[in-house]
Amino acid sequence: MSENYRMQICQSIGEIAQAHWNSMLLASNDGILHPAMRHEYLFALENSGSARADSGWGPMHLCLTDEAGHALGAMPMYIKSHSYGEYVFDWAWAQAYERHGMPYYPKLLSAIPFTPVLAPKLLAHTPAHRQALSNSVGEIAIRCAQSDAVLGCRTSSFHALFLNSSDQADLLNPSNPLQADSRHVVQFHWENKHPQTQEKFKDFEDFINSLSQKKRKNIRAERRKAQIENLEIKRISGVDATEDQLNFFYTCYANTYAEHGSTPYLNLAFFKEICTTMGEQVLLVLAYLDGKAVASSFFLHSSERLYGRYWGSIANIPCMHFELCYYQAIEFAIEQEIAWFEGGAQGEHKMARGLNPVPLKSAHWVYAKEFKEPIRRFLEREKAHLQAYEVELSEHQAFKNRDQGL
Repeated sequence: MSENYRMQICQSIGEIAQAHWNSMLLASNDGILHPAMRHEYLFALENSGSARADSGWGPMHLCLTDEAGHALGAMPMYIKSHSYGEYVFDWAWAQAYERHGMPYYPKLLSAIPFTPVLAPKLLAHTPAHRQALSNSVGEIAIRCAQSDAVLGCRTSSFHALFLNSSDQADLLNPSNPLQADSRHVVQFHWENKHPQTQEKFKDFEDFINSLSQKKRKNIRAERRKAQIENLEIKRISGVDATEDQLNFFYTCYANTYAEHGSTPYLNLAFFKEICTTMGEQVLLVLAYLDGKAVASSFFLHSSERLYGRYWGSIANIPCMHFELCYYQAIEFAIEQEIAWFEGGAQGEHKMARGLNPVPLKSAHWVYAKEFKEPIRRFLEREKAHLQAYEVELSEHQAFKNRDQGL
């Protein structure tokens, strides 16, 4: 790192000025304020207790400064004592370490807690600052693995998840001190672009008509089943969401986890805080039957992307999940001229609703020499498997073929 730069390790995002963080985010994301990378979002995770050291997410955000202490670059970072809430699964690596009598935790992780969305991680105003930040991240990861002098503990590895193309170019560059390996995952995203005209969809019916006959028929049938008599669906901006509406949403959200025998990662205080501090980028969808709330879904959005996150129901209404999580989201994206809808992690069933497979990359580096080559071979096999999986999925897209008259 150049002697003109300094690297601060911040044990709370609050140690970095909100205006500086968000300004660097805008500079690193084509002028678009990514909702889940906003200072307000990360602060709410910490402030609510959802992402703190006692929950296994110890903040140690990096801030590159000049000699006068002015922020030039930043990166979200956590010391992890487990692998929950990441959505890029490395449990097998942890088990391999344990079998060899070596600790895998703690590890370093650059990600948005509990939020598996594509987002910039290296934030900087200029290419020079970005390069300095990227190299400094590699140097710090190595130092943390070699000695406990930096953090008071030694870490096994460094991971940066759901990287955009610019971050991939920097963190996976052979010239980076880490020389990290890439890992591929597949998500399902919807694009607001007619496959034949390449124009944005005019309305939901225009989208439906771009699909094959079978998929059109199925979606219309699902919407009819969900839109039962006396059902009303409301889309509400986070700015306008009432306490009762947020309380009901959280009941639904917690119920979804309970049905799977687990407990929520996030608490009600988190959702209320982001609706207060950045509610213009929150979309709450509520379904009412005979005037009583019965189901809800929760989204984040920018001018470019809609992010599907959470949902739940207290009534068993057929196809309500598809209506609130996909069809309402697609309608909203078309109305707002939003280019992409990220439907969340996993779920091949999303393809029948017009979402298509999209490969995403993350960067991984382990310090122990005896694990470097086995993990590299594992990633190569996994990549080949995922490429075959993507080819297989591409044969089942919901859209018409160009020469199809159906």
